[in-house]
Amino acid sequence: MDARTLARLLEPEVFARLADIDYRPAEELALASRLRAEGLEPEAAAALLAQAALRIEAEPKFGPFAVDMLFTRDGLAQATRLPVAAQHARRMLAARPRTLADLGCGLGADTMAFAGMDSSLEAIAAVEADEVTAALATFNLRHFDTVTVTHGRAEDHDLAGTDALWLDPARRALPGAGSGTSRARGTADAHGSTRRITDPEAFSPSLIWAFEAASGVRAAGIKLGPALDHALVPAGWEAQWVSHGGDVVEVALYAGDAIGRAGRNALVLDPRGPVEVHESEVPAEDEDGIGEIGEYLFEPDGALVRAGLVTALCEPLAVRRISKPIAYLTGDALPTGAGARLVRGYRIREVLPAGLKPLRRALVSRGIGQVVIKKRGADIVPDQVRRRLKLPAGDKATLVFTRLGENHVVLLTEPVDLG
Repeated sequence: MDARTLARLLEPEVFARLADIDYRPAEELALASRLRAEGLEPEAAAALLAQAALRIEAEPKFGPFAVDMLFTRDGLAQATRLPVAAQHARRMLAARPRTLADLGCGLGADTMAFAGMDSSLEAIAAVEADEVTAALATFNLRHFDTVTVTHGRAEDHDLAGTDALWLDPARRALPGAGSGTSRARGTADAHGSTRRITDPEAFSPSLIWAFEAASGVRAAGIKLGPALDHALVPAGWEAQWVSHGGDVVEVALYAGDAIGRAGRNALVLDPRGPVEVHESEVPAEDEDGIGEIGEYLFEPDGALVRAGLVTALCEPLAVRRISKPIAYLTGDALPTGAGARLVRGYRIREVLPAGLKPLRRALVSRGIGQVVIKKRGADIVPDQVRRRLKLPAGDKATLVFTRLGENHVVLLTEPVDLG
């Protein structure tokens, strides 16, 4: 969406029609024809239908708030899920700031949580570098009188008088954007998909700038991608890898009064409540029996894997690694309580050979014809393996290509419900 299309969309006589659109993908052409027959030009009709579709797509992230918001497709993809934004707000607002700056606010998800969860905040400055995204954030945050949205660069925002800083550096660029070009957040649907930036100093703003800015406020938080190199986390900060609904969504770095416990931790959010694991829970010595297969295989939540905290589960869950460098665990009993929320479980039926020919013979002889393929520590492409197996019709099973000690194996498993 460009600025001209957004301006047209927000014209009262056009915007009012959005509430009347009962969007269904199969009826999009008919809806577009109806809108054009009512006098709307094709661009305005397309913009209305796009917003109707995006509001439906936004419901998993924003729940009932989605129906009162505007989006771009890339902006929605990059927006913080509301339960995760609420976690950010709890962490930042525990420092009791009077003023907060949200730099790189995107469509406004985190700002919405900051403003909605604490009335003691006197002012929130939301800043967004992309013009259209800033306009959409202004619309989405219009109900909060403590919020001011500004179109501008994070680096140009004056932090004097700011108690707390939340920063979400742009980590994507438009196709073909080279070094020194401006980063886009949420407007690439008019030009093509954005591409991910992996160099922290190419973020907008750069990670060095973010760390320096954080040093000048009482409490700070920085939202980054979960693949962040651990070595980039400053000494004395807290790095929290977060998963929600089974997806690892971010690592959040906290400084100053926003720190709960310095160091690495993993936070798993699900409807039953949060579970947190801290690096202090990692044992000083390796667990006994590494490489000895048990009755069950356990796949730790991705937040623990990214945070490097897999072995923190060994003692409390009475499990061990199947191989030192592999993030799979094995044991003879299913976990209960909070521990059950930190892993996925599989019953191990057999250990099969890793070669494709003997593996196929073993599967066919057991009547298995449908396989879900998982892997860790195995140099395979699951779809290619599935095609090469050429299994006849049969039962379904989960194959895990991995290592048992130093040996490459395939585990024949079936998922188990951990409650």
